[in-house]
Amino acid sequence: MTKTFDVVGKKKYFYIFSVAVIVITLLLAAILGVNVAIEFKGGTIITYSYTGEVDGNAIAATAQDITGLSCEISYGESVSDGSETISLSFAESTGMDTEIQSELTDALEEAYASSSLTLYSSQDVNPSTGSGFFGKCMVAVLVSMIVMIVYIGFRFRKIGGWVAGICAVVALMHDMFFVFACTTILRFDIDSNFIAVLLTILGYSVNATIIIYDRIRENRNLYGTEKSLDELVNMSVSQSFGRSVHTTVTTVIAVASICIVALVANVDSIVSFAFPLLVGLLSGVYSSNCIAPTLWTTWQGHIDRKNAEKALAEGTNTAAPKAKKTASKSKKKK
Repeated sequence: MTKTFDVVGKKKYFYIFSVAVIVITLLLAAILGVNVAIEFKGGTIITYSYTGEVDGNAIAATAQDITGLSCEISYGESVSDGSETISLSFAESTGMDTEIQSELTDALEEAYASSSLTLYSSQDVNPSTGSGFFGKCMVAVLVSMIVMIVYIGFRFRKIGGWVAGICAVVALMHDMFFVFACTTILRFDIDSNFIAVLLTILGYSVNATIIIYDRIRENRNLYGTEKSLDELVNMSVSQSFGRSVHTTVTTVIAVASICIVALVANVDSIVSFAFPLLVGLLSGVYSSNCIAPTLWTTWQGHIDRKNAEKALAEGTNTAAPKAKKTASKSKKKK
């Protein structure tokens, strides 16, 4: 027999924890700021390929001396030939002059000739283009949420429909905020990796919530009014908890392995994708079992109480005229 967890009874602790994370993240974002990648705010990205080892701090210092701009260093690997790459990102809204880029490239190629350092690519990103791309990404996230509300509302119309859809999307927003918290605290950039993680979490986390909703619907058909709303939710979450955890654990193991390999290989671009995704997956288990169903219970319970009070009031108003009519008939008979 499946052990029943009192999820609904402990919902205030879940809400306190989630709100605390949100408040702390917003404070950190306000104090420390948020790192927005050049692809969204504009600038210049210069990438060099090399062999052996190079000193990233020394390269950054040389670049600042020549260009007068500070830069961020990131390491990667060329897709075409597998060579090591180092990227210099300059946050400059007007883009970097080609003469300065040539001077920087000549200086670095001369300083690291033994490492065969050569120019791999150079890219200027217009601020308006970057902000437009970011806006389109946010629209994609918003449209996905609306479609999910419509789909869940139609599929689970017997247990509240749109209420279930909104609660599921609130849980997804909760997961995405946890991804944002991870990005802010660890000082990762808000870039295309961040958007990719959000869209991945949107499609992944909602699965566990739908399974719980499906179990609630089945249990309500099975038990009817025999069990209260809280008992139905506790039972449904407990019955699907094992499946939710086991499914997520397999995915977490794979993502954690990628994250560890990327850390060992010092590939920052993969770490900034894999680790926030790992946090989002774990948050998805938490929100699907502790946030979405308890929110639905609270909201749906409020609606059921209002409907019961309304029905009772209508029943009382209908009974009063009937009583008066019966009394008048009895008087006539006398």
